[in-house]
Order: sequence, then structure tokens, then C-alpha cells
Amino acid sequence: MKRIVVTGIGLVTPVGNDAADSWNNLKAGVSGLGSIKSFDASAYPTRIGAEVKDFVMDGVNPKALRRMDKFVQFAMKSSGEAIKDSGIVFSEEEKERTGVVIGAGIGGLRVIEEQHSILIKGGPSRISPFLIPMLIPDMAAGQVAIEFGLKGVNFATVSACASGAHALGTALNMMRNGVTDIIIAGGTESCITPLGLAGFCSMRALSTRNDSPEKASRPFDKERDGFIMGEGAGMVVLETLEHAVARKAPRIYAEFTGAGMSCDAHHITAPDPEGKGAALSMKYALESAGIGAGEIDYINAHGTSTELNDKGETAAIKKIFGERAYNIPVSSIKSMIGHLLGASGAVEFVSTLLSIKEGIIPPTINYEFPDPDCDLDYVPNKAVAKEINIAMSNSFGFGGHNITLVLKKYTA
Repeated sequence: MKRIVVTGIGLVTPVGNDAADSWNNLKAGVSGLGSIKSFDASAYPTRIGAEVKDFVMDGVNPKALRRMDKFVQFAMKSSGEAIKDSGIVFSEEEKERTGVVIGAGIGGLRVIEEQHSILIKGGPSRISPFLIPMLIPDMAAGQVAIEFGLKGVNFATVSACASGAHALGTALNMMRNGVTDIIIAGGTESCITPLGLAGFCSMRALSTRNDSPEKASRPFDKERDGFIMGEGAGMVVLETLEHAVARKAPRIYAEFTGAGMSCDAHHITAPDPEGKGAALSMKYALESAGIGAGEIDYINAHGTSTELNDKGETAAIKKIFGERAYNIPVSSIKSMIGHLLGASGAVEFVSTLLSIKEGIIPPTINYEFPDPDCDLDYVPNKAVAKEINIAMSNSFGFGGHNITLVLKKYTA
């Protein structure tokens, strides 16, 4: 079975428009949450979010840019950063064996809203001919492939908040089986829109801590009252180790060793309260990586700051790790960047591999009031230095979709 490594990374997040700024702010415990600026949210129960700030899309033809929803733009920018970071210069042969797999939970919601308004006001003749290609979730993967001339396998994964992680896990399995040598993989999302916010408000899934937005996302804290919508993208360049070594890749961040997938088969939005499905995905991930539970040094949690998720994930970790669960650091960067929906698993994957590479675990900020049902080490409020050999990252989505990814410190 082929060994798969990460050779390039790219991020667009509420705390930075590239990987370096995002990671530095995550380590520092900086909150990217604030009042929503992109539209008037004054009539909503939740008026806060984790928006990307001062985003500029360079190097793309302005005409082409107007035909891309923001979720595609985020994917384009972070993919470009990841490819540049990897140092790869694609030969024509490599382009034919380089795939793109990008997850998006919702896709172009913003363009749907804009074009629906045009339909109501001006009739069907006023609708843009680019409406459909702008809104479909697979267009992020399609546009990245067009931009870089990549002609290998190309598709999107759509599994709600597990979408980005499913893109990565699927890419891993394909590459292990020899389908291709290189895949650009990750997730992207931009759904902080009037309709998107209204939908989540109607579900009563969001925090209403409007007067102190920087404290609104508080995973595992007893006073949590819901998650905060975020936006952004995370992309990586995955290569077979053989290919990376042959081209003398400038750096190898980590080895990607496992992916486990499961379903709660329980409810369309609520997770299994006992964490059975989440535990199963972690079990399968350990098996995929060929390791035991005793070898995990850190868990990057899904950690949404919702009552049910945080309890269920904590219960799942205890099922898999037993008493050792209390000695494993578990942190949630959603405390700083909110919930990036389909992009969350990919951004958290990048954060996890940087934790391995640098030996630093970003904190769960806003952890002030311990919850008796959430009693693990959540790395409260301040980053900690720790040598990490193997780490896992959890992602769970509406519909009961669960996926756990495993990364290992690279050794030749």
C-alpha cells in the first residue's frame, strides 16, 4: 500500500487569508468572530459570525472572477497557495495524473439568493446564464482544475459539515490504491448570507451571544449556547511518498495514514447522544492507520459548541480510549474561527498537521465553566507545547455523517 504525504498547504480563514497568518493566530488564541458585516443582520436572533476579512483574489481574470461564487474563490486562492507551497511544477504527464477533490456542504447559496431576487423583480429572462455553474458544489474542483490544467480525477464531496474531511479521506483511499500520484484536496464554504443565517437561526442551532461575539463559540464549556457560522477554505497537496521523494519536494509536513467513515443512522441533524457513530469512525480510522488507540497523542475535535455535539463527541472519545481519554489533549479551533461547515474538516486537518510539525496544540478558547458531561483535557484558553507523533481529526455532519482522519509525523 502506497504511503501518502502532505507537501503543500493553503488556508483562507476568519483569522487569516493564508496559512501562515491563520496558524499564527490560532496558536495565539485569536478570535475571528464579530458582528456580521456582509449584510444587515439586525433583524436576526443571531447577528454575529466568523467572516473572512479583507479577502482579495489575485491573479484571476476579472471577467472569470465575476462568474465564481465566493466559495469557489476561496478554493482557488487556497489551492494556489498549497500548490506554490509544495514547489511542484507540473509536467504535462503529471497534469494527467493529478486529481482535484474538494468538498462543499452547500455551495453557491449567495448566488442563488441574488438570482432569485432578480427572477422575482425582472422575470426569467434576467437570470444569468452562469447561475447553475456558479452554484453547484463541484465547481470549486472544476475551476481549480481549469486554472492549473489538472486532468486527473475530479469531483466534489457533499456531506454537510463532513464534506472537506470526506474529500481528504476519499483522496487518501484513491491514492493508496494507485489511482493517481497527486491530488489537490480539501474543503470550501461561504454561506454567511441572509438565507443561510435565517435557516440556522430557525433551527435554533446558533449562539445568540451578540453582545460579546468573540466569546460566543465556546466548545465543551457549560455555558455554550450554539455554534457560530464561519467561512473559508483549506487545501492540501497530497502526493505518494515515492513521487514526493523523486521530485525532491521542499518539505513534507506529515504522513496521512488513515481515514475512518461511519454513519449515526439516528437523526437528520442531532448526533447519536452516546456518540456511537463518532466512536465507530474513530475505530475505523485507527484500523485504517494500522495503529492502536494508545498511540494517539492529540485529537483535533469537531467541537461545535453545541450541547449535543460536545457531549456526544466526548462520550465517543471515552468509548475508544477508555481511561486514557483523560490524558489526551483535545482541542477545538472552532472556538476561534466558528464552524466553517463544509470547509471545517479540511481547515482542521491543516491545523492538525501543523500541530504535529511544530509541536504546538492550539487552544479551545472561551473555556470558563466546566461541564460535568465534558470532562476531558480541552487545552483551555492557551496553546500548549507537546511533541506529537500521531494525531486524529474528527468531522461530523448533519445526516449522521462521521469521518476521522489520522496524521503521523513524517519519518523517511
